[in-house]
Amino acid sequence: MLNEDLKPKLLTLLPYIFKCVHHSHVAVRLASSRCITTMAKSMEMHVMGAVIENVIPMLGDMTSVDARQGAGMLISLLVQGLGVELVPYAPFLVVPLLRCMSDCDQSVRQSVTRSFAALVPLLPLTRGLPPPVGLTEGFSRSAEDATFLEQLLDNSHIDDYKLCTELKVTLRRYQQEGINWLAFLKRFKLHGILCDDMGLGKTLQASAIVASDIVEHRTLNDGNPPSSLIICPSTLVGHWAFEIEKYIDLSIISTLQYVGSAQERISLREHFEKHNVIITSYDVVRKDIDYLGKLLWNYCILDEGHVIKNAKSKITLSVKQLKAQHRLILSGTPIQNNVMDLWSLFDFLMPGFLGTERQFQAAYGKPLVAARDPKCSAKDAEAGALAMEALHKQVMPFLLRRTKDEVLSDLPEKIIQDRFCDLSPVQLKLYEQFSGSHVRQEISSIVKQNESADTGGRSESPRASSHVFQALQYLLKLCSHPLLVLGEKVPDSIACLLSELLPGGSDTVSELHKPYHSPKLVALQEILEECGIGVDASSSEGAISVGQHRVLIFAQHKAFLDLIERDLFLTHMKSSVTYLRLDGSVEPEKRFDIVKAFNSDPTIDVLLLTTHVGGLGLNLTSADTLVFMEHDWNPMRDHQAMDRAHRLGQKKVVNVHRLIMRGTLEEKVMSLQKFKLSVANAVINAENASMKTMNTDQLLDLFATAETSKKGTSILKHPDGKFDGDMKLMGTGKGLKAILGGLEELWDQSQYTEEYNLSNFLAKLDG
Repeated sequence: MLNEDLKPKLLTLLPYIFKCVHHSHVAVRLASSRCITTMAKSMEMHVMGAVIENVIPMLGDMTSVDARQGAGMLISLLVQGLGVELVPYAPFLVVPLLRCMSDCDQSVRQSVTRSFAALVPLLPLTRGLPPPVGLTEGFSRSAEDATFLEQLLDNSHIDDYKLCTELKVTLRRYQQEGINWLAFLKRFKLHGILCDDMGLGKTLQASAIVASDIVEHRTLNDGNPPSSLIICPSTLVGHWAFEIEKYIDLSIISTLQYVGSAQERISLREHFEKHNVIITSYDVVRKDIDYLGKLLWNYCILDEGHVIKNAKSKITLSVKQLKAQHRLILSGTPIQNNVMDLWSLFDFLMPGFLGTERQFQAAYGKPLVAARDPKCSAKDAEAGALAMEALHKQVMPFLLRRTKDEVLSDLPEKIIQDRFCDLSPVQLKLYEQFSGSHVRQEISSIVKQNESADTGGRSESPRASSHVFQALQYLLKLCSHPLLVLGEKVPDSIACLLSELLPGGSDTVSELHKPYHSPKLVALQEILEECGIGVDASSSEGAISVGQHRVLIFAQHKAFLDLIERDLFLTHMKSSVTYLRLDGSVEPEKRFDIVKAFNSDPTIDVLLLTTHVGGLGLNLTSADTLVFMEHDWNPMRDHQAMDRAHRLGQKKVVNVHRLIMRGTLEEKVMSLQKFKLSVANAVINAENASMKTMNTDQLLDLFATAETSKKGTSILKHPDGKFDGDMKLMGTGKGLKAILGGLEELWDQSQYTEEYNLSNFLAKLDG
């Protein structure tokens, strides 16, 4: 206890001790800070009033790093020493600390971030408290700070933010609330994780705030802000570019897809200044961090940000070297296996906010793991509950999560998302080989002969129909997997052609069974992992179970299901997926038993189906995620398959993923069928449900070689350059209509196999 007579004498020394807090020597700053902390424990009211009046100006003194370091050190010691006694003063300290969290000095950043993190959980206790005695009127809380603190505690109190630009889409209510929260983070230079459920429009919300910030800078005659960087899985780079173009006016955001070979990326760097949003993949950031790390970005957005959950991975270490004014993570599953995942994410957003990795593990990781043990003591269980509550309070202001169930009334019932993949080197080689072969020239001449013959009143020959559709079948199979066209016995001529692309001495067929030769298999694994399937929860302590989705996987060809089953599920994912299979080889009377087993057993993750069988009156409402590996010429077939899960009795929103190979026949078929990217409830009617209305140029265009374009989508145009919205027939074209007339029957797998001999076609390719 301090003698009462000494207190007035000590208080007269306080102004001199404060001068030592911003001394040039760290030892003097530390000694004076300890002295003030000790005095505050005995004379809280008098000392803390003086601290607020002296230290807050020091935190904002940009002319003296010593003053900012000393102020940060003093507040850090006060937070540790006084604990809950600081509650009345927390509102006065939080906002000034917040403004220093992006300080140019690392030691200032670390000390103020730790103090800020410790004070945030105290804020709910300040509600209704009168201002502490001993403060001058000049330091009473400003109205703006009071509003800010209220919003920090409860983001539902945030006012609607009016975007500085018009979007090409009407925002749903929950999306407006998401943008309000993002604008709030932007205003106070905070960083956060938007962890809405898959399919709720995280891309739209993030794009909108970036666009609004650009317009805001222009309006204030501030010039353009630095470019923003969006990092996502490689299969989503084109998707991001398309989504931004779909929502935001081109005069505001100009995107550049920074992907490709090392040489291509170096040449793309010259164009950075012409674009204000650069989109790239995690792998490219890992490879090019020496270049990207030198640039200052406006926004740095990590899509599927749980990729950086492993703090020691090369990708994570690279991403954390990026410099940005605003950092944002988008992830439907920020904690996949372990609360340590969250530490790594916050170490990117606000380094030091959750302490060091070791401190975080001691404070939260160990108590939570101990509490999960069924044999834990009551004391351990209580410690675990307290740790979870403390962690929740600390991170709550910087996380925004809405589930589909919460906003279900505000959602379309079916969300269709397209994922674009690029051909693997092997696929590209085979695609180009076909385009350069005499088969393509032969088809061109057949189509033109039949069109001219039809003008003379003669009908087309079966040979013409056979050739065209053999070629289309070949290219579509190639888009899915090289082995679908090569088979298990690769001709010597093809093996020789591919030898330069495969490891020396490897068996061609064995090598081609590896998933990376079919980008669709890689994308499928990513989707399954996003759904919590195939993620090894036992690999880390204290696993947290993810709300798992159940998946239907549709393919046109039974052989492709064989490859998914053998190469991905059994070999690559090491049997971590439980699944059933339903295709044409299953007797009709046994099909219902498989459906019944899948619907009644929630431990079965996946049902593999062919589109033909899967579209036949089955009720699969226990699944909420559908993946279309291949696509039917007739969009009605695919929509019938979608409706297996999307029908009466389905209580969840259905997510449909369609995998499309960019720049190939597959993408052109989707365009011809008026399949639009990321549309909800696409309406397909009988008029555009077949290919009967294409003209000759459009059919021949289907056989064009794959373009390695970085653009997200392609739009088919007529020779005169105009987009043909209705795909009306130009010229005569009746011969072509007749060729295409048999498409519906020909496309069924069994009929196709019986009618056409694909091996003869392959032999011609070899020749």
